[in-house]
Amino acid sequence: MSAQPETHSESAAGEAEVGPAAQQGGDCLLAALLDGMDAALCAFDADGVVTHWNREAERMLGWSAAEAVGRRGMAGWAVRNADAQDVEERLMAAMTAPGRQVHEFALLTKGGGRVLVRTQSSRVRNAAGEPAGVYCAFSEAHAQIDLERSIALSEALFDDASWGVVLIDADLRPAVVNTHAARAFGVRRSGLLGRPLGDVLGNGLEELEGALQHVLAEGTPPAPADLWVTLRPGGDGPVEPPLRRCWRSGFLRLSSPLAEEPVPLGVAWLFHDVTDAKLAEQQAARTRFRDSQLHRAARAAAECEDPMEAAAVHLDFALAGYADHALLDLAAGARLVRAAHAPGGTHEHWHPHPDSGLPVPYMANHPALQAFEHGGPVRTGAGGSTSPEWAQARSWPEGTAYGMCTALRSRGRTLGVVTFLRGPARRGFDRADLTYGQDIAVRIAASVDLAQAVRGERGARGGPHRPPAQRR
Repeated sequence: MSAQPETHSESAAGEAEVGPAAQQGGDCLLAALLDGMDAALCAFDADGVVTHWNREAERMLGWSAAEAVGRRGMAGWAVRNADAQDVEERLMAAMTAPGRQVHEFALLTKGGGRVLVRTQSSRVRNAAGEPAGVYCAFSEAHAQIDLERSIALSEALFDDASWGVVLIDADLRPAVVNTHAARAFGVRRSGLLGRPLGDVLGNGLEELEGALQHVLAEGTPPAPADLWVTLRPGGDGPVEPPLRRCWRSGFLRLSSPLAEEPVPLGVAWLFHDVTDAKLAEQQAARTRFRDSQLHRAARAAAECEDPMEAAAVHLDFALAGYADHALLDLAAGARLVRAAHAPGGTHEHWHPHPDSGLPVPYMANHPALQAFEHGGPVRTGAGGSTSPEWAQARSWPEGTAYGMCTALRSRGRTLGVVTFLRGPARRGFDRADLTYGQDIAVRIAASVDLAQAVRGERGARGGPHRPPAQRR
């Protein structure tokens, strides 16, 4: 029986020994937390006596914790006497007010200077839940305003910005996507998070990922870049052709402000769709170049004594930036006879001498025959097929993927057909290409008509074929 009190006594003694140590450890932890804060912090008890003063407050005002803790109020040392009553009343009012109270006022530094601060104060409760004091966190007003502006800017960028904004993590996967970017990708804002960019981008993906990797390794580039990308069709609806867009893109490397050394968190990618403007620029540049080519061809053709040589000059000048091959077939009765082709010296399926009179072995319903019969342009394409049989069946050079045939019209007659051909590396002929091809055809037709008129004067026989459609 006597052993029980001794055991109880040892236990009580043990608790008495552990309690102060634990309390001391808690005080050390609290002091470390307060001193590690980025904001200045002080606290007051119910009588207005300073109970806490952290290292950031000492850095900002110059007063050490030993000099600040234990003082009643802030008058005469941290606040001017004239302002002390108003400042202390506003701070201590937080004991009876719900939530946090925000104020701005000037504090004094130990050297006599003044610092405008923004404070957030709130009451401190004791173990019984009653107000026991006030704590106050404060920072320089301009720094707080800068922080609030940064937060407001971030919220605006991810909600209302007219530019697409995507935060890319170090694994090159989207972490945050704003409304504009989600609309550009054709997905919901949450639908792209954590997914590879290849799920929504086709062509241009490698260039984009290369740019992101460069920014992660080297830092922010000095100027934006224009990236051409192709969007993958999405949804369960009908499959549509991929959309090719030009996005003017800027990149910013994001680094952690909390690390001692810069640690890249990812890349902020800002982009704006400039497809319409770029296409307009390309169209304007293409038009200027083609007008220049037509002018140069006309000047070169004017120096040719033989009109058929002038027609060949127009054919050669037409190739630059427009087509890979050009064929000139002239009418010989109801047939078409090869008169010239460009570029010269290339392998052709049919290359007899123009004076031989041998017709080009075109199949029925060949685009050249259709253009000849109807007196207008005809466009055709392999439809994505790279089979050599498609070009061979039409007596066109190997590798041809797109063709456009335009009738040569002069003085109400169809004199022949000029054909322009492109390989699979080029796109098909569009309406602007058709208009340019017709401009070339008009000049070639004039030269051919002149050549035939000169031959007629020299007693040459034969004449241009008038297709049935034209006779009517």
